[in-house]
Amino acid sequence: MPSLVRVHAAIALIERDGRILVCRRRLRGVLGGYWEFPGGKRRPGETWTACVRRELREELGVEAAALRAIGTLRHRYPQRRVTLQVFRCRIGRGKPKPLYSLKLRWVSPAGLRRYRFPPANQPLIAQLASGCGIRGIVL
Repeated sequence: MPSLVRVHAAIALIERDGRILVCRRRLRGVLGGYWEFPGGKRRPGETWTACVRRELREELGVEAAALRAIGTLRHRYPQRRVTLQVFRCRIGRGKPKPLYSLKLRWVSPAGLRRYRFPPANQPLIAQLASGCGIRGIVL
């Protein structure tokens, strides 16, 4: 039996006026068309913090500020094992633009349940939608 591919990625919870920024993936590729939190794969030798900062620059054209790691999500898909390091942050400079996504939306925590997110994100979606707020996340 072949070994599973391991994916390590950082994701950012960015809140503004009580809403959280989400991105819609391009239609082609793994989980095409799903919604996700901004972020992406960590490069070999890259720190988690450097990863989330780079991904926000590449995907949204913004500089991250006040980064704080709040936990880790792990999920096993049929072909891969995913580890997501979750960060709470704010935008220090720039206005988010969908540079790599189809579109961006600011969504209320309760509204996140109406969007199709990857299974790995479901524990985070459940907590946010429950009303605990970003500061109350326990992973």
